Amino acid sequence: MSLLDDGLVVPDDLMRDRSRIFEEFLQSESQLYDYKDSIARMLRWKQTRLVVNIDDLRDYRRDFADGLLKSPTDFLPAFENALTVLVHQIADTRKQSIEDQTFRVGFSGSFGDHHVSPRTLRASQLNKMISLEGIVTRCSLVRPKMMKSVHYCPTTTLFHSQQYRDATTTTNLPPTSVIPPREDDNGNPLEMEYGHSVFQDHQRISIQEMPERAPPGQLPRSIDVILDDDMVDRCKPGDRIQLVGIFRSMGGGGSGTFRTMLLANNIILLSSKVGGGIAQQTLLDSDIRDINKLAKRPDIVDLLAMSLAPSICGHDYIKLAVLLLLLGGAEKNLPNGTHIRGDINMLMVGDPSTAKSQMLRFVLNIAPLAIATTGRGSSGVGLTAAVTTDRETGERRLEAGAMVLADRGVVCIDEFDKMSDIDRVAIHEVMEQQTVTIAKAGIHTTLNARCSVVAAANPIYGQYDIHKDPHRNIALPDSLLSRFDLLFIVTDDVNEEHDRMIADHVLRMHRYLPPGVEEGTPIFDNSAQFLNIADQTQADADREPQEVSPFEKFDPLLHIGITKNLSSTRRGKEKKMEVLSIAFIKKYIQYAKDRTPPVLTKGAADLIVNFYATLRNEDSERNLKKTSPLTARTLETLIRLATAHAKARLSTKVQEKDARAAEALLRFALFKEVAKRPKKNKKRRLNTGGSARLGGGHDSDEEESGEEEESDEEEEEPKRMSMPPGKGPSAKDAGMDVDGGAEYSGELHQERFQLFRSRLAKIFSTKLQDSENVRLTELVPMINEGLPTEELFGSAEAVEALQAMGQSEEVMLDDDGVVWKI
Repeated sequence: MSLLDDGLVVPDDLMRDRSRIFEEFLQSESQLYDYKDSIARMLRWKQTRLVVNIDDLRDYRRDFADGLLKSPTDFLPAFENALTVLVHQIADTRKQSIEDQTFRVGFSGSFGDHHVSPRTLRASQLNKMISLEGIVTRCSLVRPKMMKSVHYCPTTTLFHSQQYRDATTTTNLPPTSVIPPREDDNGNPLEMEYGHSVFQDHQRISIQEMPERAPPGQLPRSIDVILDDDMVDRCKPGDRIQLVGIFRSMGGGGSGTFRTMLLANNIILLSSKVGGGIAQQTLLDSDIRDINKLAKRPDIVDLLAMSLAPSICGHDYIKLAVLLLLLGGAEKNLPNGTHIRGDINMLMVGDPSTAKSQMLRFVLNIAPLAIATTGRGSSGVGLTAAVTTDRETGERRLEAGAMVLADRGVVCIDEFDKMSDIDRVAIHEVMEQQTVTIAKAGIHTTLNARCSVVAAANPIYGQYDIHKDPHRNIALPDSLLSRFDLLFIVTDDVNEEHDRMIADHVLRMHRYLPPGVEEGTPIFDNSAQFLNIADQTQADADREPQEVSPFEKFDPLLHIGITKNLSSTRRGKEKKMEVLSIAFIKKYIQYAKDRTPPVLTKGAADLIVNFYATLRNEDSERNLKKTSPLTARTLETLIRLATAHAKARLSTKVQEKDARAAEALLRFALFKEVAKRPKKNKKRRLNTGGSARLGGGHDSDEEESGEEEESDEEEEEPKRMSMPPGKGPSAKDAGMDVDGGAEYSGELHQERFQLFRSRLAKIFSTKLQDSENVRLTELVPMINEGLPTEELFGSAEAVEALQAMGQSEEVMLDDDGVVWKI
């Protein structure tokens, strides 16, 4: 072909020039990329698709990068031709067979305004290359698609071939007929040679916008995608993916409308990324500093649990359980293929109007990924997966259910008791193995469903009958109850003081007015509010970073529930009320989950084993009315709860106090039993190493008496305080020097204790009056300052004195050797 009269370049020459520039780009080397090495690696791994970062091409030739985005059908064939030329230059024909192979180019990187979602796809993006993120909801079977047919004519003994193109090809060539020829040009019959014909794998999937990014109250949008050749079976239902492809129109429908599809160019699995591809919040340096600073507080778990759902009064144990559920335990995948789940499942059963559904709504709002459903509104296949029939092709295809879509998230099931037995059995496998196995209509597959289940149900009689055993009220099979780590009985007890407190709390909520709004003025909806996390994250990124306090201002109308639970008068002082903001709690949970899971220590493991054996023996000996069966899953529950408690403290190890907090929570869930504490003259707030205040007198989950059970331990001797063996950190564990002190016999005399206490009080009122804590290695020299040599305190003696003061809540000594004021 030659130049036209008007001087325009013919398309063949233009294609050749583009191929030459793309070839030079692939051969160029930079500090950021080396595509010749990538091509060699692609050939070694016997792959046919080279993934190119479009940002690299934009640095080399911006006009070609823009051309690929705006008119991919003109530029992509030239790029693939350049790749084929380089492959033939680089490949070693003695080791690698490249004949009859088609090499393709996939793209990744920044797409600018071509990065869309299924909801924002418009006609202006037709025939352009776009990138979108979504969740795979349906996958068809992989079928062969004919690309070239070969025919033999017995009359003339000649072979004929025909190419096939449709609207899904990425070239500018017109589509061809899809019907194979039966006769040649002279009317001689043709026989098809299937062995010489060329076929290509073909699959269709549907991508739906992510549930956490869809505006509330609107149907989620989806788009069909065509996968060809090496792109098939790259994803399955439930996977979160980033898809790069060409947006094409597929032909007419009624009234001038056209069906649209995406021709896949590259698939990037988001499920393999940290957080499972869920929209993550941006953590600033100030946020991380605040998180690490607050994590050093001895009451951090208490503070986090009470700040969850501050408008719900009481339910201390349930709030702590929600916190641990959002953090989760440590998932284990052993080399032999065993999977041990780390997600925590929770069930609340109880009377109506006890804030069970409100707790579910709160979990929906605070979890990064949460899907809500109800017992009557979902079937068994709707929760797991379904096999449906494609209306167009008649093929069977797989459709993911709610639990598969909530992989790495939370599923909230309300009205759990209203589900039919057939539907309820469908979630047995999900709650323990965390997979969905499908064997229907010739489809045999397994899908991941690694999610936590939070369920709420009413008793069989409508109200909980405290005179009947728990299993007669719940009416759920033991096989299902054992899969729930925690089962809480929520009763609406008739108690005048409790009822007045609840009424006061509800009225305060109704009296609340937003700041700047006068009473009686109608409150209008804010039209500028963000409907999804992505917009909120983008808005946060656009704003100038500014440090925001992790605490929100205490409002007696909103946070009265916290006041009733945490306020106390000690020495005539009202405790300062602190409430963490929901935004900060989200960041704290995200940061804690992204860290390396804590490791189980020998001491905590021994305690968990003892707890488990004790629980099983108590059940058989005392014949307690337990809420769920005690099985080997209970042992794993203790491990998961202790690990989540250690996560909340940002600890790298699961220590004994985490195991004790897990036991206290599990005991309450099983027997409604408050953890035992040493008997004192006055009631004290229960302290389990920073856990929530378990057993508050105003919790509606408690027994009617609301009183703590007394300890079986004997009273201490009046003149001599002996510490139980193995309690608290030793001087060796705290890394302290015990030399230079008086010889210590293991028992603390009252005179020595009073001397230590008086000197410590003097130090706290003078040198340390502005400090909340001090390291033990710094405190002991201050205590010994000015004392005669024979009266010096050793480190071990100081540890024992501090532990004795800790029992009366004067100070607290943590495992890191830090002494805190109380």
